[in-house]
This record gives sequence, C-alpha cells and structure tokens, in this order.
Amino acid sequence: MQRQDRQPNKLRQVSFQSGFTKFATSSVLTRCGDTQVLCTVTITNGVPRFLAGTGTGWLTAEYRMLPGATPQRHERELMKLSGRTQEIQRLIGRSLRSTLDFAALGEKTILVDADVLQADAGTRTTAITGGYVALVQAIHRLVKRGELSHSPIVRQVAAVSVGLVAGSAFLDLDYPEDVAADVDFNVVMTDNRELIEVQGTAESGSFSRQQLNELLDLADTGIQELMAMQNAEIAATTGNTVRLVSD
Repeated sequence: MQRQDRQPNKLRQVSFQSGFTKFATSSVLTRCGDTQVLCTVTITNGVPRFLAGTGTGWLTAEYRMLPGATPQRHERELMKLSGRTQEIQRLIGRSLRSTLDFAALGEKTILVDADVLQADAGTRTTAITGGYVALVQAIHRLVKRGELSHSPIVRQVAAVSVGLVAGSAFLDLDYPEDVAADVDFNVVMTDNRELIEVQGTAESGSFSRQQLNELLDLADTGIQELMAMQNAEIAATTGNTVRLVSD
C-alpha cells in the first residue's frame, strides 16, 4: 500500500484553532487531516465527594461523536454510552491527568469535553493532543486572573496512531489505512518520553517484538513533532512556552 499524499513516517496536516467557542474557559478546534475535534475546557470550584477536604483537584473528560461526523449518520448516545465512548473518554482523562499537580490546582474540577465534528480515524489521539493545548490555555487564564498562584502543569502530553499496513510501518493512520491495518496502535507519551498508554492490537495474525519497537520509535518521532506544534500554539496564544507556564 502506497500513500499518495505523504511518506509513511509523516503526520497528516495538523492545526489548532484556539478560541473557537466563546463561553468555555478555553476551546481549541484541532484538525488532523480530515479529523476535526473540538476540545473545550471548563474549570469550576469544588471537587467530587471522594476528594472533598483533601485540598487537591480533579480532571475528568467526556467524549462524543456528532451525528454528522461520519459518512453514515452516527446515532446520538443519550441514556447509555457505548463501551467505545467510555473507553475513549477514560483514556483522555488518564492522559491529561498525567500532566497536572493536583495539590497545586487546589479543590477545583477540570472538565475536558472532546466533541468529534468530523472523523477520519485518530479521533482519540487528536482529542488528547488538542485537549492538552486547551488545558494549558485554561490554566493560563486562571493564573492571569489570580485564581491560581502558579500553574499546576508539570508535563506535556500528546498522542498519535501507528500501524502495520501490508507489512510496512505507517505513522498517523487515516481511515482507509486504519481499516486495512494488520496491526493498529495508539500511543500516548509525555515530553520526557515516558509512556502513558500503548493500545496495540493485531487485527490479523501477530506481530514481532522488532515490529513493536519499530512502531514505538515511529510514534515517538510523530509525538515529538506534535509537541513542537502544541508549544507553538501555546506560545502564540498565551505569550509563554509550556515550560514558562508550568514554572
């Protein structure tokens, strides 16, 4: 299988459109190829009951796919969430919680909403990558208002998909590649190259340890590029780099 638009080790075109909505603490429309995910962050005072009185905060995430996000209308999930939706929003929450010092946040709750406007594979990885940008922007706003003395952001996170398609390693799969992949991985990594999560499955047959290492190295390369893009957007919208915000 040959890519027509990019090399196997290249990302799709990625962009962040900050301030996409008006009322949330922050919002970022994140595009990765034809995938578009709106990431909004709302920060409120108070925490879930199990954290009340501890002086520490919390972050949770919700993920939804809009009906028109796919070629055939996607039914709204109302009374009961699908297993896929629950899995993805837990992944987003785990990934973004890894970036925070909750003691520094205090008893505040951060809610990250990831709404898929258009899906062409990689919605969960796009949600994590864009959700981090929105999270830093929201925290920056609270520090600027004086609601926080300093930023609780302690590390950076981004995510990307990789896979084996017809025996070759591909970075950042689009939908036709995702469907055709023999092996499909989602990788979440911090700025010190530590792994938050590796979701990997052989759709047919199996894969070797050597192929696993090749895929992880490819994901590492892509995530470093994504982090550079995150930093550029954060610097453009807050006037600070990630490190300055987190100091």
